[in-house]
Parts: sequence; structure tokens; C-alpha cells
Amino acid sequence: MAVSNNITAILNFIALMCSIPIISSGIWIAAKPDNECIHWLRWPLVFIGIAFLLVTLTGFVGAYWKKEGLLGVYLVCMFILIVLLLVLLVLAFVVTRPNGAYDVPGMGFREYRLEGFSSWLRDHVTGSDSWGKIRACLADAQICPKLIDKYISPADFFAAHLSPIESGCCKPPMICGFQYSNPTTWIGPSNIAASPDCAIWNNDPRLLCYNCNSCKAGLLGNLRHEWRRVNIILIITVVVLIWVYLIACSAYRNAQTEELFRRYKQGWT
Repeated sequence: MAVSNNITAILNFIALMCSIPIISSGIWIAAKPDNECIHWLRWPLVFIGIAFLLVTLTGFVGAYWKKEGLLGVYLVCMFILIVLLLVLLVLAFVVTRPNGAYDVPGMGFREYRLEGFSSWLRDHVTGSDSWGKIRACLADAQICPKLIDKYISPADFFAAHLSPIESGCCKPPMICGFQYSNPTTWIGPSNIAASPDCAIWNNDPRLLCYNCNSCKAGLLGNLRHEWRRVNIILIITVVVLIWVYLIACSAYRNAQTEELFRRYKQGWT
């Protein structure tokens, strides 16, 4: 019984360490400027990581002080959290698989088509009910004005590896045919028929292309890039947690069997 409890305590410590990359990934996601504008996407991963931390602490206490009731609660809660993390992982993988990016000839950056991303992301992030607040938040984040000091010459700008948001929200689509003045000011006649975004573009720093489909696509491109990176960490963490959980279940069952035999032996004698 003591050996099984010690094994469970060690496994709980490993699970406790696994909560750290989950929480860190969640904080990294939440700290991104684009995620500051999508409140419901910011904190789920952090909450799940904190829940893992609290549950593993419960299991550690139960194993160390031989509290079988706490160990049972730990195993049930751990199973629920692993399922939730798996659901989040699968959802993130499925909705970020489509990619609306395409190359622009002669440019260092890429541009993005809204239709190229998953319908779930388009409906829940760039839908008409939510885009007004997100657009205002992106304008307040001052992402685009920073480009003016960063890229002085047209050559520097056209060779730059812009982020999806910078490419989609801070300039008009290159197909529009505007002439570069600075990263957020474009002049001259445009080919309005090339894209609806060409008529929406405005040099006003509060407007720019924030109402463009290219900006919505750029936001989704940023989300896709960030969550694809987080998915790698989550996959490794989930594999370790499942391994820890299975061994913990085995140790708990062995402890229960040993306790049963001990009581049987005492009753026999």
C-alpha cells in the first residue's frame, strides 16, 4: 500500500510539472495583441492548466497522507480534465488546419483570403455580431502605426515578413494597385473592381483596412499560427498525462487489492 502510494505521489509530481507548460502556453496566447481582442479565446487554456495544478495537488496530498477518498476524487477529476484537454486539442487542430494564406509575387509577406479559413472560425471570430468590437480593439492596439517607424523605405516594407494582421489590416491588398507612401498611407488610383476591400481602404489611422475581409483573414491567420505552435506543446503534454494517469490507476487498483488481502488475512487469522 505504501509503495503504491509513493508511486502515485511521484506520478502526481510529474502531472504537476505538466500543468506548467499548459499554463505557460495559455498565458503566451492571452498576451498576444490579437487575442486581447477576442476575450473568449484568451483564458480557457490557462483555466485548464490551473485546474490540472489543483487536481494534482489534491492527488499528491491524498497519496502522501494515504487518503483513499482524495485519490479517488483525483482520478475522476484527472480523467475529466484529460478529456477536456483532448477536446480542446482536437478542436484547435481541426479549425486551424485550413490556411487562407497566399504568396504575393515579389513581396516578402503573404496575404490572406477569408474564404480559406474554417467556417467555424469565420462564424465565431469574424461574424458581424463580434467584428465591430474586435475592429475597434485592433485599432486601439496600435499595431499598424508601429510599422511607420519600423519600415522607412518602400524596399524595406516590400521585403518585410509582415504578420498576418499587419498584412491584412494595415495596408490595402496589393491587387488594388495603390501606390506606397508609407506603411499605412497608400495613394493614387486603385483597381476597385479587383476586390471589395479596395473600396473599403482608407488612409485614416482609425479606419485603414480594419473593415476589410483581408483584415479578418489576417486575424484568423494570426490565430492559426499561434494555436498551431501551442498544439505541439499540448500534444506532448497530453501523451505524458495519459501515461501518468494509466500508471496512477494501476497503482491505485493495486493498493486497493493489497488492502483487501490485508483485511482478509487479518480476518482469517
